[in-house]
Amino acid sequence: MLPGANPSRMLLRNRAPQIVDPPRTAGAPYEHLPSASVAVVSWLVEAHVDFVLVGAFARRLRGEEAAAGSVAIVPAPYGRNLDRLVHALAALHARERTSALAGGGQGTGQPLKLKAELLVSPRRLELAVGSHTLDVEGRPDGAPSYQALLYESVRMQVSAATGVEVAAPEDIEFYEHVHRTGVAPQISVARL
Repeated sequence: MLPGANPSRMLLRNRAPQIVDPPRTAGAPYEHLPSASVAVVSWLVEAHVDFVLVGAFARRLRGEEAAAGSVAIVPAPYGRNLDRLVHALAALHARERTSALAGGGQGTGQPLKLKAELLVSPRRLELAVGSHTLDVEGRPDGAPSYQALLYESVRMQVSAATGVEVAAPEDIEFYEHVHRTGVAPQISVARL
């Protein structure tokens, strides 16, 4: 057997990647990014999940230094992608966050029984993945389609090896408004 080879006969192809925190000395221009968020995003990319970033980390990438919070994503809604996301989350025993878990702790609850249909429901899933946090945005009424989000997004580097799609500021604000209020923003025109 070759050194470093897989000692078992089990195939490694279907193993989900693990979240690995990047070194603290990320270097310019990445030193302002939280290493835990970079680790989550890198893990999603390594798991071959297609998504657009929204939420606090997307704001941070767009230059808002004070933005803090979980990584929030809108996954591509096609079946294989959702299956990859479910597989990656299940492999790390994702749990739904509660107020007790808001600090990013692992918690004691049972891992979620995730299905692809749950990831495209109107509900936002706030998850604890190990000691990290991840929000998977649902599809609330009035939400832009994934294709519209992707069309308006910008590709940005979160580390030397990882590039991601970051939603446009108005799309990030849409999801933040829905999270705060529970309803999509309404635009009304008043004529005087």
